[in-house]
Amino acid sequence: MRRETRCAALLWALAAGGAAAAEPGVEAQELLGHFGGRAAVMNLYAVPQPDGSARVTGDYVLLPALQQRYLEGERSKQLGVTHLREGSTPILYGRPPLATLQGTWSGGVFRGTRYGPAGQVREHFELQARFPSMDRYEASVRCEVVEGRYRASLAYVAESGRLRGFEWRSRVAPAEHPCHLADLEQQPQEGGLRLAAGDCTVLFRDLGPFVRVTAAGCAAHCGSQGYLEPMLVDRRGNCFLLRPQR
Repeated sequence: MRRETRCAALLWALAAGGAAAAEPGVEAQELLGHFGGRAAVMNLYAVPQPDGSARVTGDYVLLPALQQRYLEGERSKQLGVTHLREGSTPILYGRPPLATLQGTWSGGVFRGTRYGPAGQVREHFELQARFPSMDRYEASVRCEVVEGRYRASLAYVAESGRLRGFEWRSRVAPAEHPCHLADLEQQPQEGGLRLAAGDCTVLFRDLGPFVRVTAAGCAAHCGSQGYLEPMLVDRRGNCFLLRPQR
């Protein structure tokens, strides 16, 4: 396997497992911003190279359409100059890019220009590792989603950023292995809301069109094959699974 493919495979395995931030030497950052007039959320993962540069991979999702694109490229040692190829699949090596992103990624900000395959300017972009405060978040949510073998329900009330009555359940057919989260304690969180019980944490982020709810470290609350997929809650309290469209 070529070095470029091994690097991409490593980073995508980290991203899929949600463990990139804990992997020694890997820089992981989530960013919120826009491509032109379109809102977007982006994840980037960087592995340092011996010369001080970094191999970078990641993805971004356009909101509210949930259109996903994958990224792979390099960040220079100086000034965070970053060049990323964009495609519709995680492994881009050997395939022509749909577009390229050229800019700087430094200090929690990634800004630059997106170019088409022939080098034409498509749009400018800017994303930051800063999410809106949810101190005034108000919602009453009780919903259920079913997609394929997976089904889940989510319920909570938010009043001025305080969460109560939180309950998140899921089951995976055919064995019906469950997950069940409830009675978690709210903890301080800048740019979002956090619930926790031991190693299990639930994080709320305001993405603009949606509030995203994710769980991490909650295996002890699930059956052997159970899991909790990220949920999106729109402004009317409807819920969706975060399964981006290509």
